[in-house]
Amino acid sequence: MAGGGAAAAPKQDELQPHPVRDQLPYVSYCITSPPPWPEAILLGFQHYLVMLGTTVIIPTALVPQMGGNNEDKAKVIQTVLFVAGINTLLQTFFGTRLPAVVGGSYSFVAPTISIILAGRYNNIADPHERFRRVIRGTQGALIVASTLQIIVGFSGLWRIVTRILSPLSVAPLVALVGFGLYELGFPVVAKCIEIGLPEIILLVLFAEFIPHAVRLTRPILNRFAVIVSVAIVWLFAFFLTVGGTYRHDRPKTQLHCRTDKSGLVGAAPWISVPYPFQWGAPTFNAGEAFAMMAASFVALVESTGTYIAISRFSSATPLPPSVLSRGIGWQGIGILLDGLFGTANGSTVSVENAGLLGLTRVGSRRVVQIAAGFMIFFSVLGKFGAVFASVPAPIISAVYCLLFAYVGSVGLSFLQFCNLNSFRTKFILGFSVFLGLSVPQYFNEYTSVAGYGPVHTGARWFNDIINVIFSSKAFVAGIVAYFLDNTLHRGDSDVRRDRGYHFWDRFRSFKTDSRSEEFYSLPFNLDKFFPSI
Repeated sequence: MAGGGAAAAPKQDELQPHPVRDQLPYVSYCITSPPPWPEAILLGFQHYLVMLGTTVIIPTALVPQMGGNNEDKAKVIQTVLFVAGINTLLQTFFGTRLPAVVGGSYSFVAPTISIILAGRYNNIADPHERFRRVIRGTQGALIVASTLQIIVGFSGLWRIVTRILSPLSVAPLVALVGFGLYELGFPVVAKCIEIGLPEIILLVLFAEFIPHAVRLTRPILNRFAVIVSVAIVWLFAFFLTVGGTYRHDRPKTQLHCRTDKSGLVGAAPWISVPYPFQWGAPTFNAGEAFAMMAASFVALVESTGTYIAISRFSSATPLPPSVLSRGIGWQGIGILLDGLFGTANGSTVSVENAGLLGLTRVGSRRVVQIAAGFMIFFSVLGKFGAVFASVPAPIISAVYCLLFAYVGSVGLSFLQFCNLNSFRTKFILGFSVFLGLSVPQYFNEYTSVAGYGPVHTGARWFNDIINVIFSSKAFVAGIVAYFLDNTLHRGDSDVRRDRGYHFWDRFRSFKTDSRSEEFYSLPFNLDKFFPSI
């Protein structure tokens, strides 16, 4: 043969697929191995910075509709932060024990808006009084809705449901927990592209490209890429603001681009400690409580997917169903606290903070507990917390573009346990993902055009329940995949292996895998009194 010898034949091991792993490799710090204290504190602050996005966006959208002013908005944000810190500590100590940040949830926005639009508040002339009455109505609905997760979690019912989860039914659920939030990514970035796009570019450079081009003794740049990139672009946005770039732009452009339009710094008190019933006694309405309970059920399903993603990013073994059920119970306690304190929103596991675990490759429980400390600290010192909370939304949404992508990708990674050559697998995967994107799109488009959801009977509470449930992409995908995976061709001998069910056999009970004790056992010898099964 002219021109030299032929290429060497590939070795046998090079032809083999990558091995299946029940724990994610290459994680720098897992749940029980915390980084050094200085690094852990900085990583905790980074988690705090990331969770501020949802914490600020939801009250900013809801409080003005309730009739509240900037002072009310600042106080609600403080309350959300304070309760989020408490709920995060409860979850990491007594719940799943995963490094999960518990914060505000978009699932509860629709029933809250329904409460805002309730006719009994229309005749209140004073906006501030209307705000207080509306938020007390949300408190009552949240208190009732919390009982769903408390009962389902602590009774062990969710343990029974999740025991028949397989990697095939988990993949669409977790994937759409991340990918399903795409409308919070680039569409918001594009509202001020001159600061949103540089944030995406810098974050990808710092997190992925530069660490491989410049070899450092410690992975500092990629581990703190969010803090570094946000600080640079935030400073850039500040110079554009003080330089008068947006002085003559439209009000919407100024709202999204300027660093001085949030109104939070001036409105926030220097020191304020949120307390239960600070808005007054909660009021209760049966229909609104049912609608909020539907949102609680949606949040329960979405949180299940996020918990599974976090366990993967933390290099932990798959969650035993009893531990997952325990975590849902404590999440219900979190929603109860939301109702008692008056956050105007329910709680769920933060998807963006789950993605941050993947970006930093640090799944340490201690880091998230430090983040909870920052939440409580900056909620009490209102002015300082308001400074960080005033980061323009396009910068935060640019960060989401990477963090949500990480969560979506970890959902797809569960397909490594499945037989992707099986037509049954292809059907369940494709059909559930497609419906998970398509059905909520229809509900959202209908609502944006008509002003109400596709279901609009005379019973408003029933309308809210159906419209809330079918507007969640992760919920629709997860329920469709779960139903099909557990009913379609169950009698075939090959189906169990095709769906990857056999890979998780050892994790269906707390005691059948020795590593469960390391990752999920309760502190202070509480397992003696509350054993996991």
